[in-house]
Amino acid sequence: MNLSVAIDGPAGAGKSTIAKLLGEKFNLMYINTGSMYRAVTLKALENHIKAENLNELNSLMDDLSMHFENDRLILNGVDVNDELTVPKISNNVSAYASIKEVREKLVKLQQNIAENFNVIMDGRDIGTVVLKNATFKFFLTATPEERADRRYKELISKGINSNYDEILQDIKRRDYIDSHRDIDPLKKADDAIEIDTTGLGISEVVDKMACIIEETLKEIN
Repeated sequence: MNLSVAIDGPAGAGKSTIAKLLGEKFNLMYINTGSMYRAVTLKALENHIKAENLNELNSLMDDLSMHFENDRLILNGVDVNDELTVPKISNNVSAYASIKEVREKLVKLQQNIAENFNVIMDGRDIGTVVLKNATFKFFLTATPEERADRRYKELISKGINSNYDEILQDIKRRDYIDSHRDIDPLKKADDAIEIDTTGLGISEVVDKMACIIEETLKEIN
């Protein structure tokens, strides 16, 4: 049986950073599902395809090829990882990620990867949809204010001019859209372990999750 770890939670909860570190610790392939939705958003915006234009969007997705190299997303042979976290993508990704056809295509791709490798995935619906039978399920959260502060500092460190209040409002808006969408809304899986990361450093969260994984693996083995 392949080992799989599902990490869900709202934007800015630290999922990606923590998933990468846990992946390295337990030798798991890290699949950043959020980046995959952001990649679709990137190409749709580049081609001036609106979220409601399903025909053009479906045609666009049929021509997209994605894979990860050293935790970086390669889209149609090009490393676009640094383009995926700019505000323009963050402000639009929820609209595209809520589309049924987009989710079905990417979920199938994610499940195929998990069938062949030991993986760790983070996103909004990993434990509830993509990896329903994951070996471990976690739900990370934090206050909107803390998540906005993290995103603000991340963007500033990359030299991207940002406004904290605008980021906070966007996070609250995305939280509402993600948790109220009709298709695969953001919610905690019944069997997921919830961890509030407010006030905790990355290493503290990683250590807490690693201990849970290690103790459970000992019991299994």
